Amino acid sequence: MAYIGRGTESISNVEVLDNLTFDGSASYTLQKSSVNFVPSSANNLLSSISGVVQQGNFSVSGSTITFDTTVSASDTCDWILHYGTGLITTVADGAITEAKLGSNAVTTAKINNGAITSAKLDSGLALGKIGQVISTTKTDTFSTASTTFVDITGLSVSITPTSATSKILIHINLVKGTNANDQSAFKLVRGSTDIAIGDADGSRTRATLPSYTGNADASPQYTSLAMTHLDSPSTTSATTYKIIGRTNSGTIYVNRSATDANSSSYYRGVSSLTVMEVLA
Repeated sequence: MAYIGRGTESISNVEVLDNLTFDGSASYTLQKSSVNFVPSSANNLLSSISGVVQQGNFSVSGSTITFDTTVSASDTCDWILHYGTGLITTVADGAITEAKLGSNAVTTAKINNGAITSAKLDSGLALGKIGQVISTTKTDTFSTASTTFVDITGLSVSITPTSATSKILIHINLVKGTNANDQSAFKLVRGSTDIAIGDADGSRTRATLPSYTGNADASPQYTSLAMTHLDSPSTTSATTYKIIGRTNSGTIYVNRSATDANSSSYYRGVSSLTVMEVLA
C-alpha cells in the first residue's frame, strides 16, 4: 500500500550539501546548491570520503570545514549531510499558550523588545505590557525669573520606542517653590512640541502644570505638582521629553525649601520625570 501522509522530504531536517572537491588542503567551503552553508556545529555534519565515513575529525567556522589532516586530491567526497534538530514545522498562530511553556523557561536575555507579536501569542500574554522604563530624578535646585519658557535643567529624558505603534506613559513630579506671590506655568514637551497642555480658550497661557501662589505677606512657599500623560509619538527614533517653565513675575524655584533656610521647619523635595514604553 502506498504511503499516505506528509511528504517524506519533510519528515526530518537532514540537508544534503554539495560534495567537496579535494585539492590536497585541509580547509574547504561548505555549500548547498552552490551557496555557502553555515552548519549548526561540527557535530551536526556527517560525510564520506572515498568510502570511509567521517565524523568528529574536523571543525567548522562559519561555512568553512577544516579536517584534522590534509585531504589528498585523489580522494573523493561521496556525500556530506547536515543534521538539524527535530522536525521542521511552522508554529500555528495562537498555538503558544501558557501551558506549553515550562516554568522559568523564558529569560530576559532571550526577549527582544517589540519582536513578540500578537499573532504568535495567546491573547493577553504580551500586549499592553511595559517594554522599557527611563527615568531621571533631580535633587539639586533650579531657579528662573524668565517670563518666557526655558528648560528646567535635569528634567529631560530620551527614549527610543521599539515600535511606531507604542504609547509612551509619562509621570511627572515637580517640587516648585517661590519667594513671593507668583503665577507660574510648566509645560511637558516632546522635542520642541508642546503636549498635555490646557485648551486654547481666550489668551490664557497654555500649560501642563499651572501654579498660583497667593500670599498677602509675600512669604516663601513651595508645593508639589504631579501628573500622568499617555503620549503617541508614532516613531522609532530617539525622542526627548522634558519640562520647561516660566513665571509672570519674580523668581520660581525647583527643589528649593522656603528661602533655603537651614531649619527643621523647612523641607526640600526632589523632582522626577519618568517615561515608559507601552507595547501596542
